[in-house]
Amino acid sequence: MEPAHVWTECSARLQEELPSEEFTTWIGPLQAGLRGEVLVVLAPNTYVRDTVRKSYRTQIAKIVEGMGDDIGVDRIEFEVGELDAGPPVPLKAGRRESPRRRYNGADLNPGYHFNSFVVGKNNRIAEAAARHVAQAPGTSYSPLLLYGDVGLGKTHLMQAVGKEILLNDPGTRVRYLNSHRFVNDMVEALKGGSMGEMTNGYREVDVLLLDDIQFFGEKVRSQEEFFHIFNLLQETGSQIVLTSDRYPSEIEGLEERLKSRFAGGMTAEMGHPDLETRAAILRKKAEHAGVALTNEVAFYVAERIRSNVRELEGALQRVIAGAKFNGTPVTRDSVDDALGDLFARRARQLSVDEIQKVVATYYNIKRSDLLAHRRTRTVARPRQIAMFLAREFTSHSLLEIGTQFNGRDHSTVLHACRRVAELRQEFADVDEDCANLIRQLSK
Repeated sequence: MEPAHVWTECSARLQEELPSEEFTTWIGPLQAGLRGEVLVVLAPNTYVRDTVRKSYRTQIAKIVEGMGDDIGVDRIEFEVGELDAGPPVPLKAGRRESPRRRYNGADLNPGYHFNSFVVGKNNRIAEAAARHVAQAPGTSYSPLLLYGDVGLGKTHLMQAVGKEILLNDPGTRVRYLNSHRFVNDMVEALKGGSMGEMTNGYREVDVLLLDDIQFFGEKVRSQEEFFHIFNLLQETGSQIVLTSDRYPSEIEGLEERLKSRFAGGMTAEMGHPDLETRAAILRKKAEHAGVALTNEVAFYVAERIRSNVRELEGALQRVIAGAKFNGTPVTRDSVDDALGDLFARRARQLSVDEIQKVVATYYNIKRSDLLAHRRTRTVARPRQIAMFLAREFTSHSLLEIGTQFNGRDHSTVLHACRRVAELRQEFADVDEDCANLIRQLSK
């Protein structure tokens, strides 16, 4: 079996087994090739590599083992790297790929640049602000905060800023990292007594790109240390670009002084793309993958997947994998074959009342408990999950969903949806509960 087909089949199996958001977050960015008898799985950065190696190694190994001995895979290794442009080919023996050009220490994705970012009504202001910062870093709009729901391109736009700055001035010292990485680095520095060395490392940074600042919530020591680093960078005129899945004032457990600083520069919301933008994104991604996608097929998919860019990309990857595996062009029929189960789930319009009943039965509580104002964990968590599922399975607005939960406002529903998405990443039992409920509601 060709190396490309080994990973295509493995990826397709994982997509069947994993929740959509989990697949697109962790498996979607991966590539793979053979180095002798070693299947080398390539991640875009160390954070993704470490997470995949820890959480999915066993699952991937079982799938590959099930393909039989004729595929020639003796073991699996996980590295940071990317395949050469063009059709997937085996890795050369002894070659260690590096998928991210380091750009003076910045861990930037080569595919994240302004030319590959699709601009629509939902992100026009954010894109314009990002371009302004890229042309004149540190002169205004510092910090630049890009905020919005998951999967809308915040990281793409942030890294495009860093890449453009380095193209204009290769000597600029740019650093990109996720807030998870900052917290982990800080913990290690505290253990090793090297906190001062870590802080001094940021003194040399000209541009700091920090992803997902909402993860600072409730982490008091991390906030304390970052507060000092933030002030240091501001004093030295460095450019700071931040992303968050919500506006700073909505981040629970975030100190007021950080809220005011994060919102003290330029803030730009990134909303959900409209139909035309979704279709344009699909065409752009298909073109980048070297696959022909007609306008008809692009709109056919875009009309049925409305949530976010990440889910669009995951769906397109599934369509492309199926077409390549079968050796057929991408048509509406092949899209239905690849995404039929997803479309069926989206097409079925459940009522919020039905969802509440299913969730209440699953957790062995009363439906009236979900509507009450009790905040005990045994009720609050199922209530949040019910709101999350109502958003997934209905076309109701946040306000309409909140109204059916005893008059709660849209911000409460939005917080519940975001919180459940976070919990699914952090806790296997929550993810399993959501997956079980989704299967019940999809029948």
